[in-house]
Amino acid sequence: MKHTAPSTVVLDFNGVLGLQPTEAMWENLTATAGWPADQSDYFKAAFWNARDAYDADTVTDAEFWTAVLGTEPAPHHLDELRAADTAMWTRTDDRVLAVLRRVREAGLPLVLLSNAPRMLADALDDTHWQRQLFTDAVYSARLGLCKPDPAADQQALAATGTAPEHVLFVGDRLDNCATARELGMNALHFTGDATELATALSL
Repeated sequence: MKHTAPSTVVLDFNGVLGLQPTEAMWENLTATAGWPADQSDYFKAAFWNARDAYDADTVTDAEFWTAVLGTEPAPHHLDELRAADTAMWTRTDDRVLAVLRRVREAGLPLVLLSNAPRMLADALDDTHWQRQLFTDAVYSARLGLCKPDPAADQQALAATGTAPEHVLFVGDRLDNCATARELGMNALHFTGDATELATALSL
């Protein structure tokens, strides 16, 4: 199959460049939250049920963790929860980083589009790879809305300054890819294959 090289790439973070948390990380967060180890599945459900509002910055850190825990955490406990949570979402895939370095060497702009609360967005902005590789970053907390809302993709598209048909969106979720296509972008459903990503980018 022949691939047309894009002019700009919009890249999701978690599940593409960002590695998914390990089970040990989830166990650590569960323990930090004070939940019994045998209730980790219930903890994850409570975590994800409250997450969209947190990612969209419509609730504070304290309100998010109160929703998860069922009780308001003390300030020192909140700090521990915030640190453990953020650490889960900042690891990167070296294989994808290597591809993105080649993208930048080829002169293509890269825009990061991520559902992330403010603390995580700030942490990602402070990384060496973000400052080195990305021309812009669009986070849900700063928009007040989350993917797959088309308005989030429109903000990332605007940041590229490129016509949508010349933009490749890379994401690990089919609903996010579908939204990108509805806006006229090309989309790659990333399943962990860095070689497929390089091929889609004509590298």
